[in-house]
Amino acid sequence: MSPLISRRFGRPTAAFALLAAAALAAPATLATAAPAAPSGAGPAAAAPAPQAPAAATAPRAAAGWAAGTRAYLVISAPADIAAAKAAVTANGGTVFASYDAIGVVVAHATATGFAAALRAVPGIQQVGATRTSDVPADAYNPALPANPAQSATTLTETNRWDMTQIKADQAWAVSTGSPTVKVGVLDTGVDDQHQDLAPNFDAADSVSCAYGKPDTRTGAWRDVDTHGTHVAGTIAAAKNGKGVIGVAPGVTIASVRIAEPSSTLFFAENTVCGFVWAGDHGFKVTNNSYYTDPWQFNCPDNADQAAIIEGVRRAQEYAEGKGSLQVAAAGNSTYDLANKTTDSDSPNDSTKVTRTITNACLDIPTELPGVVTVSAMASGTAKASYSNYGRGVIDVAAPGGDGATGVYSTLPGGKYGTKSGTSMASPHVTGVAALIASANPAFTPADLRARLATQANDVACPASDSRCTGTTANNAFFGEGQVDALKAVGGGTPPTGKYFENQTDVAIADNATVESPIAVTGVGGSAPPALKVGVDIKHTYRGDLVLSLVAPNGTVFLLEDFANGDSADNVAKTYTVNASASQADGTWKLRVKDGASGDTGTIDAWNLTF
Repeated sequence: MSPLISRRFGRPTAAFALLAAAALAAPATLATAAPAAPSGAGPAAAAPAPQAPAAATAPRAAAGWAAGTRAYLVISAPADIAAAKAAVTANGGTVFASYDAIGVVVAHATATGFAAALRAVPGIQQVGATRTSDVPADAYNPALPANPAQSATTLTETNRWDMTQIKADQAWAVSTGSPTVKVGVLDTGVDDQHQDLAPNFDAADSVSCAYGKPDTRTGAWRDVDTHGTHVAGTIAAAKNGKGVIGVAPGVTIASVRIAEPSSTLFFAENTVCGFVWAGDHGFKVTNNSYYTDPWQFNCPDNADQAAIIEGVRRAQEYAEGKGSLQVAAAGNSTYDLANKTTDSDSPNDSTKVTRTITNACLDIPTELPGVVTVSAMASGTAKASYSNYGRGVIDVAAPGGDGATGVYSTLPGGKYGTKSGTSMASPHVTGVAALIASANPAFTPADLRARLATQANDVACPASDSRCTGTTANNAFFGEGQVDALKAVGGGTPPTGKYFENQTDVAIADNATVESPIAVTGVGGSAPPALKVGVDIKHTYRGDLVLSLVAPNGTVFLLEDFANGDSADNVAKTYTVNASASQADGTWKLRVKDGASGDTGTIDAWNLTF
């Protein structure tokens, strides 16, 4: 059974079908109860489907709520915020929440002419309805999410495909991250009681921002779905011998629930609340695996959507100004974000319409200035089939899963399961950013963005796919490339000299010799007497192997002839070679000879540091 990919970023519906009327553009999920052993290729086929968590208590009568209540962002200069709030009440509305530092009021009103009346008030810059449906009565007296009973696990940690693909398993030997680095999971909530999340969870800085106002009651941050708990595990599941390990298992995570119960939608006022909370509570990085509902794309020529863009933009800018970097999923509609033409999936809280759009229309928060936009990769070097893309839009890429191979992580109630989507790719990047921040405490969000770009490994466009434009160094599918956790902690960063790498897989067959080339240019002169040769080979029973480096002038340097009785798997080593007898520029080759039958493998990647 393989995971499905829905149109939304990766959050499932309550029944885990992921294609509910309100779900428009995210990943997939096949979340299961914990199977007998973790499986990076998908959940156990016989695993029973989980039950959706129910609210802990039924909503009570909502004082102050009336049928037809709609939510609005009312935007002014921060200095004019008091006058803006007065204008809201003077025109029949109520101030539900206010973010004075950025000049944003969350207003509720029942009158259909409320927005038009406020737009005529001097000092008010923009007003926009944030939804095309009524605000739920639950907003006025929210029920706490369930605190699910926990199932103990017998699962032990293994190196899953997504972690090895970004070299997180190698990075942990150098650093697991610092607990002083706080990461915010802006999502459907997080199960803080989960055995793999509790060790790293910060309840004091967790909150619900559902409906656009902070709810700091104990447990308000908990998951109203499964999506946020899955994302949290990918970022920072503890390295405790149980279940799974996150990319940065030593950092601290906090939950900011911005999804509303029942619909699990992420409206603009919720996102504004989440970003302001992140800035005020010292989050170094936040993960945002969603788009701001109900519009897949918000267009500035629409007054409502223009206010949504401005309100969320101000909140993101505020968080960044406080030292917080936002990382966001690119989306799962196989859409070219650099060449927008139509939107047929909005609004997702009422009746969808098909409309013509342009590149001025933004997928937010992922297309806001300063936000790191993440596309999803399958196992290997291919773009995940569902992932959005776009030249100049995608910043970096990370594993998100595809087909039968999904990302395995935590689920509420002490469980584990598999999901696929850009929602699953984004937390890998968030984890790498947290590792960078751990190693560089003084880094600003701009510094983190720059380092994410420079540490990424280039991934070339597939030759047969014309949608991927650009260069190997930066293209529409992968941006700057796939993130590398080992480089993030300094273990894979060349101390000096130029660095070249080939990540193209080369199959190693029985009783065969294969080669993988690297073209070196711009070094000049002779190769150094201490050339570093990094090798990453996946192969069962490495005693079959002989590794050599072939210089541009044909000189062959033996790297290692493994003992015939060496039954261990894989080769992940760096060799030092006196290659001064050859010129540096030219084509170098890693030669791998398999001298026996019964075991095969792959050259995953290799590199040269001059």
